[in-house]
Amino acid sequence: MVLVLLITSGWTGARERHADPGPRTAALLAWKKGRVGGRPLPSPDSAPRVVARFFQSLTGVQRSRLAARHPLVVGNLDGVPVGLRYRANRLALARARAVERRRMTDERLTDEGRREAGRRMHRFTSLLRAGRRILAFDPTGRGRAVEVFGDLERAERVSVVVPGVDTDVLTFERTRRRHTAPVGMARALHQRERATAPHVRTATVAWADYTSPRGVGVDAAAGELAEEGARRLVSFLRGLPGRATVALFCHSYGSVVCGVAARGGRDERLPDRVTDMTAVGSPGMRVDRAADLDARARVWAMRCDGDWIADVPYLEFGGLGHGSDPVSPEFGARRLAADGATGHTGYFVPGTGSLANMAAIGTGTYHRVHEL
Repeated sequence: MVLVLLITSGWTGARERHADPGPRTAALLAWKKGRVGGRPLPSPDSAPRVVARFFQSLTGVQRSRLAARHPLVVGNLDGVPVGLRYRANRLALARARAVERRRMTDERLTDEGRREAGRRMHRFTSLLRAGRRILAFDPTGRGRAVEVFGDLERAERVSVVVPGVDTDVLTFERTRRRHTAPVGMARALHQRERATAPHVRTATVAWADYTSPRGVGVDAAAGELAEEGARRLVSFLRGLPGRATVALFCHSYGSVVCGVAARGGRDERLPDRVTDMTAVGSPGMRVDRAADLDARARVWAMRCDGDWIADVPYLEFGGLGHGSDPVSPEFGARRLAADGATGHTGYFVPGTGSLANMAAIGTGTYHRVHEL
């Protein structure tokens, strides 16, 4: 019955995509025509290791010029030095904010269009606050963003929060119910990790760099957006600096993305530095068993009482549905307690057992983990 509702309620908007290619397309065209020191620039589709070698060959001045001329490319290119990406994204955010400020008074737009421009302008202003580390930013369409908490280059352990449906640049952070948004989730996890293991150098990433489904419709029940998201997630993980181990915390549809990424396939499989993957309030990971995931990572799963996701049919039929229930004993994941969490979005609230469990996994203090 729920699957039927997913199909009928989401059918009309299921294939909604951005008709306007937006600023990202223009930025990529300029990048493809660009040169530095007489050399062509690497393809935006290059593997992170290729991009890293290219930027290592440049002088500091050349890097800075590329970031200034092509901020929407440099700021989103896996393999580019982290500090340079932060700088490029500040430039891209400032330019995007100026665009939205002009749109706020554009009489050619509807009232709602001008209001949305205002919301986006205020969001970009927030992301530009001093001290924020924006590792990826793209204002195209609904928008994408990635933020880092902690020192990513010096970290011994990195935690990555992969969010679910209805994630875009406007919902990347929230003032109310802030722990239901990627920024609030990652910040709370980072703070708990520091309290759990102060001696461990950690960094936590709010990774919202994929197009998530809108609402609980066909896109949320299908795997197309998860396939695209998985490719982007693997590229991001392969471009991380240093040798830190990585733990993925995959909430709701984000666990579908993580499951597809861990399913493997030539160069698209998760790197071996990913040691742990936690499915949080998951509709499934598009496999029947944890053993079907082509990854060396430990697979964990949690779901609190009262999470409506438990009522979603755990099956796959005609391309809809995401497979077995990750918290079922048959799936084979290590089941985690979620004491104190309430509803589908309460897992990252400070003081909950669910957040404490994730912090223990993220810091590698496994003796603190409370399993069921």
